[in-house]
Amino acid sequence: MTVLCSDDSRAGAARNAGGPAPLAWRGGAGDRAAHGRLDWSRPYVMGIVNVTADSFSGDGLNTDAQAAIARARQMVADGADLIDLGAESTRPGAQPVSADEEIARLLPVLEGLRDLAIPVSVDTRHAATMRAALQAGAAIINDISALEDDPGSLAAVAGAQCPVVLMHKQGDPQTMQVAPRYDDVVAEVHDYLAGRIKACEAAGIARQRIVLDPGIGFGKTLEHNLTLLRDGLAALRNLGCALLVGVSRKSMIGALTGERDPARRVAGSLAAGLRAVQQGAHILRVHDVPETVQALRVWRGIAGDTSP
Repeated sequence: MTVLCSDDSRAGAARNAGGPAPLAWRGGAGDRAAHGRLDWSRPYVMGIVNVTADSFSGDGLNTDAQAAIARARQMVADGADLIDLGAESTRPGAQPVSADEEIARLLPVLEGLRDLAIPVSVDTRHAATMRAALQAGAAIINDISALEDDPGSLAAVAGAQCPVVLMHKQGDPQTMQVAPRYDDVVAEVHDYLAGRIKACEAAGIARQRIVLDPGIGFGKTLEHNLTLLRDGLAALRNLGCALLVGVSRKSMIGALTGERDPARRVAGSLAAGLRAVQQGAHILRVHDVPETVQALRVWRGIAGDTSP
């Protein structure tokens, strides 16, 4: 299988041959510990499970751990390759959640998912939450602040030797959509993430454990988002890390289509996601797993890749 990064599957094969190293992961605990690696031989689907009351997408499960566990297991059955579990909404205007509250929401869900054969990522910017989640079986940390908001985050990830997703944002969730501005959005996102890679390496986090996320919708206008999807992923690929892109149900889909209900933005999300994979994204972070899995299988099949 090949990760397709252009309109020609041969270009995808060439890109994958010189692409990032496989990402090793380990989760669970004791005899139930699971491990594996993501080899980037195809696009991967990360299913979003929100244990929040105020998710922008309308699918937050508040503090219902059993509902979150059931949703994650259904996503696995639907073909998800990873689960991303979050307990703090980071939508524009969202209020922060303390690390203690995050941990209280996350730990029952992580306990119920310890036996999963796929990695569970935890979406947090708090070092205390990172440490507690990793101890409870999480395999990956996904930080919208690229390990910058909490001074202890670099050490927490370095000590665990786990993979990490570094995302770019401008501002914080309370202010990030108040007139975001860039002179050159692609160059500035690239340079910021390059700087965070250096900070991680200096802290003992190897580059092959890092995944990059351009942060679609995080301190960016519609045009900034479109420019990143049109031109930015190629620039980020040059940093030598795998790329994660999250466009699922976001406001840019609504801006382009006029659809105000995030739950009705599935078709637009699939279109944007396929474009991201075409440009080199390795992981799509999505709310709608079966639709995304089906779209990717058909798209890969048309390009000549019919393997499962």
